[in-house]
Amino acid sequence: MAIESPVQIPRQRIAELIAREESRLNDATRKSAEMYERARVHLSGGVASSYQLRDPWPIYLERGVGPKVWDVDGNEMYDFHNGFGSMVQGHAHPAIGAAIADRYSKGTHFAAPTEDAIVVGDELARRWGLPKWRYTNSGSESTMDAIRIARGHTGRDTIVKIFGSYHGHHDGVMVSIGVEYDKIGDHENLASLPYGAGIPQAVVDLTIPVPFNDAGAMERRIERLTEEGRKPACVIMEAAMMNLGVVLPEPGYLEAVRDICTRHGVVLIFDEVKTGLTIAAGGATEKFGVKPDLVTLAKALGGGMPSGAIGGSEEVMASVEDGSVYQVGTYNGNPLGMAAIRANLLEVLTPASYEHLAHLNGRILGGCEGVIRKHNLPGYAVGIGSKGCVTFSPTKIVDYETFKANQDKDLSELAWLYNMNRGIFMTPGREEEWTLSVTHDDAAVDAYVQVFEAMAEDLLS
Repeated sequence: MAIESPVQIPRQRIAELIAREESRLNDATRKSAEMYERARVHLSGGVASSYQLRDPWPIYLERGVGPKVWDVDGNEMYDFHNGFGSMVQGHAHPAIGAAIADRYSKGTHFAAPTEDAIVVGDELARRWGLPKWRYTNSGSESTMDAIRIARGHTGRDTIVKIFGSYHGHHDGVMVSIGVEYDKIGDHENLASLPYGAGIPQAVVDLTIPVPFNDAGAMERRIERLTEEGRKPACVIMEAAMMNLGVVLPEPGYLEAVRDICTRHGVVLIFDEVKTGLTIAAGGATEKFGVKPDLVTLAKALGGGMPSGAIGGSEEVMASVEDGSVYQVGTYNGNPLGMAAIRANLLEVLTPASYEHLAHLNGRILGGCEGVIRKHNLPGYAVGIGSKGCVTFSPTKIVDYETFKANQDKDLSELAWLYNMNRGIFMTPGREEEWTLSVTHDDAAVDAYVQVFEAMAEDLLS
């Protein structure tokens, strides 16, 4: 956890190192610069997603095998980004590749059910303890459909979400994300704010944010909404926040949320797009022992194939089965994706794999904590399953408010640059966590710690 009296790092020193490391990275990625000039002619912004942007140019990748990736300049890096946490299997895993190749020769799309979809549903039900499943093609589709199912089940419109959490790019959840500290609002009445342009205010007003790790504040907001005639259809949340680094639930918090939702007749949705299959075989639901009414999966589910899933209780999913809610999609349950998921679940993400990931994360967390203590840095290491990060804060982060109050953007930026310049590929978003893969080994995580040590020594020299 955060140390009591961390060293004061001169801001000028951080700025000097950022300038040096930016110049070094730009010099090493000239082919990416050339590709950016080509890409921006017809690709808006030169990328396929705004989250791939970087100034002055994105880093374009060429290939990946196991725990490593290579960019178009030939720079070889251990991958701790892993496709925003999607590739916990590692790149080009042979079991998944064989399943895709076998399926391809039999046809890749029918818009009709296949046996693999049944097998995958059985395995997901076993892992999550939720009996009914449907498929989507992304995390955004999964959360969008889960909210629709909750609304259909309850006949209500209002959504409650955690302030600062990201649940995909559909309008209903593009609310109260990335907000500056002075615009957050009162802790008991946090502001509903659109995340960028193009989101109707009428939609924003249906989404009510509450703080993480404060069950009392959530219940009081639900009670006020009920008094106003706006009782929520659902609470959608990550069981552990994964877009502020890693923020774990305080003891008893998830149990209290489960109780609140049950008593108020509100559907509880665990967004496990990031945590599902990365922190345990049954995700956060298994890890923390609290069962939601609906769960959403994507990212690591497909082993690199675009796919997603929604699991739910008999009661809530009845609105899909009786035709009240239309949960549809041409590519839902796509045979190629289902073949990849089946191999991923049954052959790759096995109990032995989770033991390996736990070992690796323990090693990297211990190494980073050692560097923090040795150099008296303002921060702490936190992780769970294959996920983890170093949070640069002198105090413990428990929610979005404490994150924004203590955020050190410059230090986070510098850490990213150090990693990229020393063979560690990290997520472009500066507060993103690392994701380990089953193909990482002790040498890979030791390399990460060594880079962190090098940064600490340079900061304090």
